[in-house]
Amino acid sequence: MHSMPEKHLFEYAVIRVVPRVEREEFMNVGVILFCKKEKFLQVKFNIDEKRLCAFANDIDCDELKSHFMSIQHICRGDKAGGAIAQLDMASRFRWLTATRSTIVQPSKVHPGFCSSAADTLARLYNELVL
Repeated sequence: MHSMPEKHLFEYAVIRVVPRVEREEFMNVGVILFCKKEKFLQVKFNIDEKRLCAFANDIDCDELKSHFMSIQHICRGDKAGGAIAQLDMASRFRWLTATRSTIVQPSKVHPGFCSSAADTLARLYNELVL
């Protein structure tokens, strides 16, 4: 008798670029996923400069890239991520997905169950970003 693969609770948020907050227009550029059971916290993103410039011609892609590098450092717990990166994984995820009114914003957090956090991140990224 085969047992079903164990399902783990995960949470994710879509990372969006919001060039002009007042217009409430955004473009999905990444997904951040946290699964406590798998000790998994990763972000997958794509900064398509052509698409972004067509969407908002005055956007600073270098500034955007540095935002995403910070997110990556914090996910990994790298020293380059500063004090936030030294927190435990759940706290880092909460900080990264907190509501903010900057050019890079997370969606609200969505829960789900998965048997592989890495596979789920790849699937969500393909569905919601690409």
